[in-house]
Amino acid sequence: MPGAKKIMVNEYQSTYNPNTPKIKKQMLSDIGVDSYKNLFSDIPEKYRFPELNLPAPTSELDLKNELSKIANKNSTPGDYSSFLGAGAYRHFIPSVVKQITSRSEFMTSYTPYQPEVSQGTLQAHFEFQSMVCELTDMEVANSGMYDGATSAAEAVLMACRVNKKLKVEIVGTVSPLYTDVITTLTQATGIEISYNNIETILQNNNDEAPACYVIQQPNFLGEISDLGQLKLLSNKNNALLIVISEPMFLSMYQTPSYYNADIVVAEGQPFGVSLAYGGPYAGLFACKKDYIRQLPGRIVGETIDSKNKKGYVLTLQTREQHIKRERATSNICTSVGLIALMSTVYMALQGKKGLKYLSELCYHKSHYAAAKINNLPGFELQTNNFFKEFAISCPIPVKELNKYLHENKIIGGYDISNFIKNGMLLAITEMNSKEEIDNLITLLSQVKTL
Repeated sequence: MPGAKKIMVNEYQSTYNPNTPKIKKQMLSDIGVDSYKNLFSDIPEKYRFPELNLPAPTSELDLKNELSKIANKNSTPGDYSSFLGAGAYRHFIPSVVKQITSRSEFMTSYTPYQPEVSQGTLQAHFEFQSMVCELTDMEVANSGMYDGATSAAEAVLMACRVNKKLKVEIVGTVSPLYTDVITTLTQATGIEISYNNIETILQNNNDEAPACYVIQQPNFLGEISDLGQLKLLSNKNNALLIVISEPMFLSMYQTPSYYNADIVVAEGQPFGVSLAYGGPYAGLFACKKDYIRQLPGRIVGETIDSKNKKGYVLTLQTREQHIKRERATSNICTSVGLIALMSTVYMALQGKKGLKYLSELCYHKSHYAAAKINNLPGFELQTNNFFKEFAISCPIPVKELNKYLHENKIIGGYDISNFIKNGMLLAITEMNSKEEIDNLITLLSQVKTL
């Protein structure tokens, strides 16, 4: 180009690489180190560059074939009949869910800080919130948490903020997978957590009142609990009642709102989200509007713009992005909008009648299976009033039983032997055909002959 200045290569410094040799030397000087080698002087020499036992480089095709062989070693629902639940369930996912959520405007979207360019994403969040409110029969909901366990932990933190107390009572039949997360997120906060059965909690009502009571409905063993007495106790002690529920359950039974629950949380995975080895999932979080200012995460609101057209905006959001960390109301730093959208599409597609129908299928199939298994020698039903998941005691260790079932192309139930001797937790959904259930029962009937 005429008149252009010729730049020598050795003179050129990229503006995208701030760490020039001069700057590098200055940084080392500022921290009092002569060389990069001295930065790692605390690490013994033999550990600095360990030999890595890696295979030789290979082509993309060979690598893909190798990984496919490894992946095929997994036993997956579909190839196997699956009766595994314990918090993540295999439900049918209509093809339209993936069709919509794989669109680029949803797949690539980030947190919608700029409403003028994020109306579609914001509306999707708003619809999700609205459906969660309808499902739980609560007044307000946020636009999604990481998962059900995170929702439960955030609910505990929220209750402690509301009541300005550091004591929490958790019913002992709450899933240990949830209590582990609650313990992790509260361990540095000074919150004291007690685990007791509901009878003990009701008897100890003269003790110091906690910030909240936490109960799972249905509980970890599948039992449907009576929330009425615990709510009376929470009212007496000015404590919040937190209910961890299962979303499919809410479409068929009385919602926790019927018992005047203060906070309802749930795992959204059963609604259009694949098992995917445990995540990513979407946590549901709803509460009374009195606590909206303490609600973790984000809330999308509906408004009217200057041209009187409907629009959507982030009305409330987790404050850790705007104020000092110690005053933040949540550990949540982003939403799970894409996963929440999967649940939104699923709920919109099924509707109230569809969700209720699916719930009834799960209910009838699980009760059919439970009655048959309970009649088998050596097996005993341990859960009386249940929805789609129930506990049984087995005549042999669950590890051995599951190995036997696996050899017959069945993924057995979750081992709960730490709760019940030789205990197994079985989940039945609409995906389990009568033939699959009957095959399971036939195999279980042969256990004593093993």
